[in-house]
Amino acid sequence: METVQTFLFALLFLSGWMAVGGVDHLKYKDPTQPLNVRVNDLLSRMTFAEKIGQMAQIARENATSEVMAERFIGSVLSGGGSVPAPKASVKVWVDMVNEMQKGALSTRLGIPMIYGIDAVHGHNNVYNATIFPHNVGLGATRDPALVKRIGAATALEVRATGIPYVFAPCVAVCRDPRWGRCYESYSEDPHVVQMMTEIISGLQGEILSDSRKGAPFVGGKTKVAACAKHFVGDGGTHLGINENNTITNFHGLLSTHMPPYYNAIIKGVSTVMVSYSSWNGVKMHENHYLLTDFLKNKLRFRGFLISDWEGIDRITTPPHANYTFSIQAGILAGIDMIMIPYDYPEFFEDLTTLVNKNIIPMSRIDDAVRRILRVKFTVGLFENPYADLSLEAELGKKEHRELAREAVRKSLVLLKNGKSYDKPLLPLPKKAKKILVAGSHADNLGYQCGGWTIEWQGLGGNNLTIGTTLLDAIRSSVDYNTEIVYSENPDSSYLISNEISYAIVVVGEVPYAESFGDNMNLTIPSPGPQIIHNVCEKIKCVVILISGRPLVIEPYVEMIDALVAAWLPGTEAKGIADVLFGDYGFSGVLPRTWFRSVDQLPMNVGDPHYDPLYPFGFGLKTEPTNISPIFYSQNYLNDFFPGHMHYETNTSSSTSYGNSGIEKIVSQRVAPLTKEIEEMVI
Repeated sequence: METVQTFLFALLFLSGWMAVGGVDHLKYKDPTQPLNVRVNDLLSRMTFAEKIGQMAQIARENATSEVMAERFIGSVLSGGGSVPAPKASVKVWVDMVNEMQKGALSTRLGIPMIYGIDAVHGHNNVYNATIFPHNVGLGATRDPALVKRIGAATALEVRATGIPYVFAPCVAVCRDPRWGRCYESYSEDPHVVQMMTEIISGLQGEILSDSRKGAPFVGGKTKVAACAKHFVGDGGTHLGINENNTITNFHGLLSTHMPPYYNAIIKGVSTVMVSYSSWNGVKMHENHYLLTDFLKNKLRFRGFLISDWEGIDRITTPPHANYTFSIQAGILAGIDMIMIPYDYPEFFEDLTTLVNKNIIPMSRIDDAVRRILRVKFTVGLFENPYADLSLEAELGKKEHRELAREAVRKSLVLLKNGKSYDKPLLPLPKKAKKILVAGSHADNLGYQCGGWTIEWQGLGGNNLTIGTTLLDAIRSSVDYNTEIVYSENPDSSYLISNEISYAIVVVGEVPYAESFGDNMNLTIPSPGPQIIHNVCEKIKCVVILISGRPLVIEPYVEMIDALVAAWLPGTEAKGIADVLFGDYGFSGVLPRTWFRSVDQLPMNVGDPHYDPLYPFGFGLKTEPTNISPIFYSQNYLNDFFPGHMHYETNTSSSTSYGNSGIEKIVSQRVAPLTKEIEEMVI
């Protein structure tokens, strides 16, 4: 009898323990529970140290398994060029991420960390990844469906390396090409940038129709959490200086710089990154009205806000002059996750002091952590915290490179084709006696790809990753009997003494990123002008300009037979050859106004004294050579300003405009509001 009583008592105790703690303890780990139940359950169990650990994102270099466990680190990042080893394989990446995750999961509550990386034109830190054209080129395609496919391909390549979170897309509306990040912007026109937010649906998956507006969404293990950046106005800084002040009234901010965020939030973007820049003198990293009152409350964004790299440090001048104040200002403004790559112990110490003194209320900490956990649950990290090698074959695979090649074809903008209307140079014949290929960018994969490729600032040369240079693309495209002669900077005597059918001259900018790309003169770097003069004054030539933005080209236009803006095409230069030789036609249109002189800047479509060399939306078209060649002018502006614009195709690119009514039309179309957006803003 005593044995039976003992058994019944033990059974009663066990069932009571399960009711009070056992089953309840598993709620946040139970995928059948509603999302908010899981989030609230986990948040209720967390200590203060565990909460502030979730708010920290540290650099890969510091993220040992021990640090992850000791500090309860919530996130890790690879900055530009931060890799586990040169030319690291997929396995090396996966093993590194899993080792950090092992440390995070070893903690009391086992909250997984989320690893983030810049994947701004493909998985650009990783050797052998497909490098797509930078955003300025994608803006020239006017093809949201293409951009969505690029997002999906990028997500697969990123997930292949074990990473579930990307700092992309950049939805800045660049209003001044002097800005060093202008190539990260799809267009000067917010309407085009809004179109291109379709990349978010590629990266994250198509949001479900019954999803709550503003809630983050990620559609499974082949998708990644995206990050719309940089909120807000980063493309409108004074003189185009990076991290500078955007001077505009609230209407200007809403109509020009804010529209892409409406679309991003509707598509379920998981995170938003705050801009280094200021709005009318107030740093965005401390702007409570825009970060909390507008973005979180009015637009109902429910993902998390992340700072830029050491972004809160720059609230003060000089940066980090009063770090305690920076933490206070940034977190009270509404930033949820702080990117603190190196000085994380100081962050923890100062934030703890601020909360203990009730300067930062615990409610603000709980809001931040709740948002971070919401994204982690949405990504599926609690069910699948570890990566494997099942997607290894996705990195740089043939289908993705073909997609990049298609994007290159569609991004090319033909600015001039022949010195007279009836004698076009393009498409070029594949059968020719001798073709000269010249220029600093003809055989340089690094120059093709630009910044944010393997290294933060990019690199020159052909050894940084796997891809095809334009020279190699030309060689593989022409007739077998056609002789290709390559000379980076040929001298005049060579040009006179050789029977050259025509020349392809490839020049442009060298790679740069962020402030290193700020440029007040925007001239073609040497020896580009000299090469154009030497070659194009003596033989028929097509000039291919590799650049992240329009450059000063008016002095050379008359001597050039054909001129192509190729932007920063990435690793698949066969896309350029496809169009040069007529396998496909030119179809791209300018994503930004091509100025005559930097003295005109800033100058954007719809401005009162709009006098460009080539207007926004301009692009000549050709047809493939298997159809009768057609040469005509395609002007995107006509779609929006019918009856207000006339373009004459000739060597001087003369343009006349009637400005009557343009401002009214621009104001009507610059930020078209869908019914969903109206409900968000009004």
